Amino acid sequence: MADGAGDDLERAAAVFAEVRPRLFGIAYRMLASVTEAEDLVQDVWMRWQEYDRATVENPPAFLATITTRLAINAAQSARARRETYVGPWLPEPVDTSADPHLGAERGEALEFAVLLLLERLSPTERAAYVLREAFDYPYRQIAEIVRLKEPAVRQLVSRARKRLRVERRTPVPRDAQRKLLAAFVSAARSGDLAALEELFAADVVSYSDGGGAVRASKFPVVGPLRVARYHRAFASRFWAGAEVVWASANGQTSALLVRDGEVFTILTINATETGIDRIYWTMNPAKIAAYTR
Repeated sequence: MADGAGDDLERAAAVFAEVRPRLFGIAYRMLASVTEAEDLVQDVWMRWQEYDRATVENPPAFLATITTRLAINAAQSARARRETYVGPWLPEPVDTSADPHLGAERGEALEFAVLLLLERLSPTERAAYVLREAFDYPYRQIAEIVRLKEPAVRQLVSRARKRLRVERRTPVPRDAQRKLLAAFVSAARSGDLAALEELFAADVVSYSDGGGAVRASKFPVVGPLRVARYHRAFASRFWAGAEVVWASANGQTSALLVRDGEVFTILTINATETGIDRIYWTMNPAKIAAYTR
């Protein structure tokens, strides 16, 4: 390789490395999968290497555009795959202890509850919302990225905001969320039915994502008494020999359940002023592999 070509590739790699956290942040929020987001960003890198970079005036904007457009396509196919997923589908948890905002100015659109609501949006609507709310892109630039007129983009973002505002309740502060999670772990481990019920909101739902790879409930469990009885039923077997390690997943305190040195479950909750209203058990080995490593 000629020296000039080598220097050019080094500059291309340096540019890409600088914006990679943001590219991953966009891809993850679009796909709710660490594995798929990493694969997509790698695809962007391959395209960047092969592209005529001399024609690119603004590399960060160019790379963000490629990432978003690929993510829109990937989200469309991912939605079809998730229709045949075994049991409830949950986002793949991402470790936010090292990079709390995943390259974003704000940690928007990271919590499980928000990612699940974003699944109900069209891929283009989701992209517009993510670019605006998590990364504060101007509407004009978002319009160029998603190939729409600026008024249409404003409408997409406005509609997404309204939908999330209506369907998502205000969560408790993070310190309160951690206390409720710790209380839930204690009550669930001991199988204390009364203590569990006391922690729950009236419309509490428990989701278990085993992906067909491990034993898990194939349907959400709904209601305080049913959820409490469900957790009491498997308390002695499920928690036997388990160690709890606190971690940051998707910007929230989560409990890593460890047995024989390996993480076998990531537990996260969503809580409002009325109590814990969502419980997320991520048990699919493919989704917790990063934490196991």
